[in-house]
Amino acid sequence: MQLGINLGYWGAGMDADNLAVAKEADRLGYSVCWAAEAYGSDAATVLTWVAAQTERIDVGSAIFQIPARQPAMTAMTAATLDSLSGGRFRLGLGVSGPQVSEGWYGVKFDKPLARTREYVEIVRKAMSRERLSYEGQHWTLPLPGGPGKPLKLTVHPEREYIPLYIAAIGPKNLEQTGEIADGALLIFPSAEHLEETAIQYLRAGREKAGKTLEGFDIVPTLPLALGEDKDVPALADTFRPYTALYVGGMGSRKQNFYNQLAQRMGFEAAAAEIQDKYLAGDKNGAAATIPHDLIDKTTLLGSVDRIADRMKQYAAAGVTTLTLAPAGFTLDERLAALRAGTEALDRAGLA
Repeated sequence: MQLGINLGYWGAGMDADNLAVAKEADRLGYSVCWAAEAYGSDAATVLTWVAAQTERIDVGSAIFQIPARQPAMTAMTAATLDSLSGGRFRLGLGVSGPQVSEGWYGVKFDKPLARTREYVEIVRKAMSRERLSYEGQHWTLPLPGGPGKPLKLTVHPEREYIPLYIAAIGPKNLEQTGEIADGALLIFPSAEHLEETAIQYLRAGREKAGKTLEGFDIVPTLPLALGEDKDVPALADTFRPYTALYVGGMGSRKQNFYNQLAQRMGFEAAAAEIQDKYLAGDKNGAAATIPHDLIDKTTLLGSVDRIADRMKQYAAAGVTTLTLAPAGFTLDERLAALRAGTEALDRAGLA
């Protein structure tokens, strides 16, 4: 099992620290550094900045939002980043959510599965440097009856094939991801529930494509907080606002994929109460409602030995790249958490 890091969103006041974390991860041998985007910093600029100041670590978008870019532009960006980084780019895509898609980008959040499938087909075709023509429900290239003609990408990526990942949560999206992608980006993953909440659907998608999970990259992201085992409850409490935001307030009441995931992990009543309080404006109450077990199962907390034991569970569940979000109030604490990740991987016998 390999390790990655996720820098999250840029522009939150820790940009210099994030770069230091990325450089240390590069030195320690982490395999990939992911960056996210929502409606603040864009991931492409951040990844270019990181790639320019690292040597070996891959850089990956987790995610480029599908409603933010035409598929041909995504292919252009991927090819450029791969070329500039010396073949170190991984392309992660996702549909975002209805509030961001429609509120920020002005793109209807309808038929996300069909839209993702077409988007991936166009991106792959463009990155392969074929002349680009496509007829689908959501995109037609070139536009009919006009001056457009099939064009070919002029940039040569470093590699002939750039790995493509999809951020997936729901069963149908997970199955399609297994069918059409090279890897899956997962969030709030519980090792104990990974088979029934994710991997069974990814496997079904691979089978639909005539493939197995061999070579398919399963990439969950987990916050990591280093401390003594007796302090695990206090460490878990630091992630209450984060968990409340996703389970309670990320998306609408009807379309909160993270809330639905918590329900599938057996926290139905708690997920409903968290959402009720969060949407009513009681964010502190929502955070206080979260069961400790939900946080502990979806983070890495405690001593290096405890984290190593949890890493074994994720590896046994089928994880191939474990992405860490090292937590801490200072840069030194984040760097210590980062180093603890590699130490735990070694103690677990997974390095």
